[in-house]
Amino acid sequence: MGHAGEFEMLVMLAVVRLGSGAYGVTVREELERETSRTLTLGTIYKTLGRLEAKGYLRSRTSEPTAERGGRRKKLYEVAPAGLLAIRRSLVDLRRLASGLDLKLEKR
Repeated sequence: MGHAGEFEMLVMLAVVRLGSGAYGVTVREELERETSRTLTLGTIYKTLGRLEAKGYLRSRTSEPTAERGGRRKKLYEVAPAGLLAIRRSLVDLRRLASGLDLKLEKR
């Protein structure tokens, strides 16, 4: 299993934050609200699919909802392998950034 890239990591963190309500539209909204990125739904769906193929995410289909005209949503959750990848990346980032606060601050 390969490493997750930076954007894949952001998508997985958004899925964790959203809990049971994580699907393409809400993931995009969460990322645009919490990061400096502007994203297309195509980018989100492509990344969700790639993360699922890597075994980092699992999906299930929701029951049809009235607000979607009876259509179903593909809901995502982070799989154990995804949680492990997130933990490893956060540990690595914290370790590498430790003591660099002064150098990394905006001037």
